[in-house]
Amino acid sequence: MRLFSLLLLLGLQCLMPLQARQQPQSPEFIGLDELRPGMRGEVWTVFRGTEPEPFEVEFTGVIHNGLGPGKSLILCELTDKRVQKMGAVAGMSGSPLYIDGKLAGALSYQVQKFETVRYAGFTPVADLIEVGEKSQKSLGRLSASHSPSLKESRQTGDSGLKPLTPVFMLSGVSPRVVDWLRPHFAQLGLQVGALGGTATSVNDRANDGRPTNGSAPRTHPQNKKGLSPLNAGDAVAVALTTGDITLAATGTVSYVAGDRLIAFGHPMMSLGEVALPMARAEIVTILPSSENSVKIANTGELIGTINQDRLSAIAGAFGDAPPMLPIEITIEEMKSENSAPETNDDTLAQPVPPLGRSLKFHAVQHPQLTPLAIGIGAAQAAIGSNDAGLSQGARLVAEFHFAGEAPLRFETLLPGSQGSMQGIGELVRGINALMQNPYEPVFPTEVKLRLTPLAENPITTIETAQLSRSEIAPGEVLTLTLQWRNFQGEVGRELVRIPVSPEWLGRSLEIIIARGELLDQVTERQFIQTSTQLRSFSAFLDFVREGRNSEGLHIAVVENSRLFLDQATPTRELPGSLARIATRADSARYQNRQASAVLWETRILPDRLIPSAHRLSFKVVER
Repeated sequence: MRLFSLLLLLGLQCLMPLQARQQPQSPEFIGLDELRPGMRGEVWTVFRGTEPEPFEVEFTGVIHNGLGPGKSLILCELTDKRVQKMGAVAGMSGSPLYIDGKLAGALSYQVQKFETVRYAGFTPVADLIEVGEKSQKSLGRLSASHSPSLKESRQTGDSGLKPLTPVFMLSGVSPRVVDWLRPHFAQLGLQVGALGGTATSVNDRANDGRPTNGSAPRTHPQNKKGLSPLNAGDAVAVALTTGDITLAATGTVSYVAGDRLIAFGHPMMSLGEVALPMARAEIVTILPSSENSVKIANTGELIGTINQDRLSAIAGAFGDAPPMLPIEITIEEMKSENSAPETNDDTLAQPVPPLGRSLKFHAVQHPQLTPLAIGIGAAQAAIGSNDAGLSQGARLVAEFHFAGEAPLRFETLLPGSQGSMQGIGELVRGINALMQNPYEPVFPTEVKLRLTPLAENPITTIETAQLSRSEIAPGEVLTLTLQWRNFQGEVGRELVRIPVSPEWLGRSLEIIIARGELLDQVTERQFIQTSTQLRSFSAFLDFVREGRNSEGLHIAVVENSRLFLDQATPTRELPGSLARIATRADSARYQNRQASAVLWETRILPDRLIPSAHRLSFKVVER
C-alpha cells in the first residue's frame, strides 16, 4: 500500500506541470508596476497547424516610453530552446504573454537581429485594451468609403527595436508576379512573399454582404472550445484579396472578449480605422532565420472584420466580412486563322470563349491597395501561367463600373512578357489616380479585365518622318511619309495626307507624331487636372474617357496659342479683356494658358505600340 501510495503521489506530481500549462481562460491583467525581473512567463502561439502551444520566457524589465510618450515596452528573454534558435518570428505578432496566470501583454517587437541571447519586446496589456476600446466605439460607424491613406510609422534605422512586420503572403500567383509586386509593396513599407496558401475556399460567398446562389448568409461556426471562432494564441489572418488570388498577413490573437478580438500587438499598416477581412489561418511551418524568421500559413475562411489598425495592436469583431470589390479577369485563347471574325463590341459583357480561362477574386476597398490588387491579377493573367499564348503580348481591356455612372473603359497593348509588366504598372498608376481623385471617395462596384493574345509583338519604331514640303499653300495637301520597323525588323511605310485649311494662311505650324498620352501632355489636357477645374466625379470620369488612346500613332497639326480654360472646355484666342474679367472673378475655374492647340488630327497603326515621338515644322504661305 505504501508503494502504491508513493507511485500515485509521483503520478500526480507528474500531471501537475501539464495542468499548469493549460492556457488561462478569461485571465486577469497584470500591470507593469507588478512585474519584477526574473519572473517567468509563458507565451502561447501556433507552431504548426491550428493549436497554440506555450513557450517559456523570463521577464527582464520595462523600457519606459520606448515607443513614445506613455508607450512602454516589456522586455523578456526567450529562454525556450525552440525559440532561442529562431528568435521572435513574424507571425508570432500578438502572441499573449502570461505571468502568474495573468495577461501581461503581447509579443510584438524584435530586439536586434544577431544577438547571442534572444530577446523580444511585448506590448503591455493596457495598450492592447486601449485599441480594443477604440474598436468597440467604431463598430457601426465605419463605411466602405472610409479608406485612409497608408502612412509609414514603423521603427527604422539601427535602433535594434523593430516591430515584427507582417509578411503578406500570396497564393494563386507565380514567383515572377511576386517579384514584380515586391517593390510596389516596399514603397508602402510592407513586405510580400510567395509562400502563401489557402486552407479552405474563401471565395464561396459574395464578399459584398449578400448571400450567393440564393442561399442563406454564411455563419461562422464556433471553434471546438465553443467560445468564439478564435481564442487567444490562435493564428489569425488579415486578407487584402480572397478567391483565386489570396493576399493575407498572418499574426496571433492576443485577447478575445465576446465577439471582439485584439491581435498583432503592433500596427499592420498604420491605417487607423479600417474595414479589412479577418480570416482563420493554419500554420504550415516556421522558417527560421538569423535575421527574420517567418511563419508560413494557409488562409482559411472569413470570420469577421478588422476595424482598427493602431500603434499597439489591430482589433475587430467576429461576424460578417466587410464589402469587397469583385474582380474578374478573362484570358482568351489565341484565335486560329479560321476563327470567325471578332465583332465590334465595346462592352465586356460577352460570353467567355469556350477555350478561355478566368480569374475571379475580391479585393479590399482602399485607394492604394485596390489598384495593386488589380495589377496582381493582370500580371498573373499575362505572365503567370504555362500558356504561351501571351508571349508576344496581349490587348488589355479594363472596365470599371461605378454606381450611377456609365462604365469607364481603358484599353492598352502589352508588348511581350517583359513589356507587359511596364504596361501593367502604367495601368496601376492610372487606377491609383482614379481611386484617389479629389472629388469623391468612391470605389467601383465591379471590375472586369480581358486579355486577348497578340499574334506578334506590337512594339514598332518610327525610323524616318518626312514632309513633302516645308511651305505649302492653303487648299493643298501636305504629305507625311513615315518609315517604320516592327519588332522583327521588317520595314513598312505609311503615307498620311494632311489637307491644309485656308484658315492656316500665314501661320507657322508643327506636326506632332506621338503616342496618345504624349500628345495629351503638350495640349490643353495637361492643365485640366485640379478639382477647381473639374467640379464633380462625373466630370472627372468624362475627362478620363476623352483621353487619347495609348496604342497606335497620333498625328496632329498644332499651333502654339493662348487657351482660355473654363473647367475642361478650352477656347482659343479669347479676347484678352474677356479673359482678364473671367480670371479675376474666379482664377481657380478660369485660366489663360499658353499651350499647343490641335488644328487637325488623325490616328494610324492602331494595333501597334510606338514609344518614339517626332516634331516637324511647316509654314502656310500664299502662292
